[in-house]
Amino acid sequence: MSETKGAKAPLIRKIGYGLGDMSSSMFWKIFTAYLPFFYSTIFGLSLVDATFLMLITRVWDAVSDPMMGILADRTNTRWGRYRPYLLWIAIPFALVGVLLFTTPDISYEGKRIWAYVTYILMMTVYTAINVPYGAMLGVMTDDSDEKTVFSSFRMFFAYGGSFIVLAGWEPLCRFFNSLQGKDLGVNDPKSWQSAMIVVAICCAVLFYLCFRLTRETVKAVEKKSSVGSDLKSLFKNAPWWILLGGVLFFNLFNSVRYTAGPFFFASVVGADAQIKIFSFQFLFYAGMFFAVGEVANMLGVSLTPAITRNIGKKSTFMGCLVLLIVLSCVFFFIPLNSSGYLTMLLLQCLISVLTGIVSPLVWSMYADISDFAELKFKTSSTGLIFSSSSMAQKFGGAIGGSAVTAILAAVGYCTESVAVQTDTAILWVRYLMSFVPAAVAAISLFFLSIYPLTNKKMAEIQSRLKEIREASGGAA
Repeated sequence: MSETKGAKAPLIRKIGYGLGDMSSSMFWKIFTAYLPFFYSTIFGLSLVDATFLMLITRVWDAVSDPMMGILADRTNTRWGRYRPYLLWIAIPFALVGVLLFTTPDISYEGKRIWAYVTYILMMTVYTAINVPYGAMLGVMTDDSDEKTVFSSFRMFFAYGGSFIVLAGWEPLCRFFNSLQGKDLGVNDPKSWQSAMIVVAICCAVLFYLCFRLTRETVKAVEKKSSVGSDLKSLFKNAPWWILLGGVLFFNLFNSVRYTAGPFFFASVVGADAQIKIFSFQFLFYAGMFFAVGEVANMLGVSLTPAITRNIGKKSTFMGCLVLLIVLSCVFFFIPLNSSGYLTMLLLQCLISVLTGIVSPLVWSMYADISDFAELKFKTSSTGLIFSSSSMAQKFGGAIGGSAVTAILAAVGYCTESVAVQTDTAILWVRYLMSFVPAAVAAISLFFLSIYPLTNKKMAEIQSRLKEIREASGGAA
């Protein structure tokens, strides 16, 4: 189907695109918030082994993400270059997710091997579906503002899925515990596996709907260049390097907070903490804390298009990072009592609004870099460029997760369910929710300060690309 250049895409297509990241985010938020806790407390690995697991497996991601981008760029089907992977990988994505949260009844060494194999498999299928999914943003519209709108729908639905899974994960585990007639809270391995089966089925269905409701409508420059040429162009792409650094540390900011969260609530806040909102008392736990943040993320996402139209993508990103640094530092000084917990929740909402504003910008800015590369290097490598964002997300998650567990191991944090933590361990858990993320955000801010693709520059690039595409019959 041919579409007019610059035309607004149908609403159903934007919703369909959003459903894809709703699916992957449901998995990713469980991995980020609970996987280190799962490995060290439920699966049975030591903190040291959990640290090395999450760090060493990133070596494979450094290779698999670009490989997937190169493969997707050279895929040609009646459904397009990138969209068919949503259909092909949806079921493997779900199955491997269940295996990841399965605790086999084998020796410690056997468990360690199982963890490595399933974790590598999970990251591989995550790459195989999410790199093409992300690259679709570059071929669903040629308009920079529309890309931001598509990206905002993507992140709105992503945070919606994250809210559902974070709010429901611990209650779902307790539900499956009750079916077994057990009273283990959320620490029963079979209940974690059952909960993941429910989530995995939902994720597979959402990816299928994303496939059905979306279309690729922009035909970029025909792929004739070699893999070596594509990689050479990528390495010469200065805006890509700069944004890659900024996004890596932004993802690291999120990862540190999510990974430290369950430890913070287990050892600092406590299992029975209550929070009073108006006249209602609520249990204050990690899932509730992060789930409320996901709703605030959705609010931030809805604000992104209007803000960026007025002050630009770069200025928006930088302003949010400055506020994230300040608010993260403030978090450390909040008292550990009922009123303090309410303040923590309010601060979490503010932080999440800011990360919600930034998240769509990441994908929209990668789409801009793809246009920059197409004009400058005369080749379209959308999948390869978007693979770097997937790589930055996973590296941020891995480095953040492994750094948290490594720090906790170094300060003597004990993972036994009835352990009494030392003052040093408690202090560092609090640092990991405050000053450490603030420092990481400051590094991200440095990278964004030198990012060159402003709104004015992108308007010039897209005007020239439009002429080239129209001359070559680039409408799909």
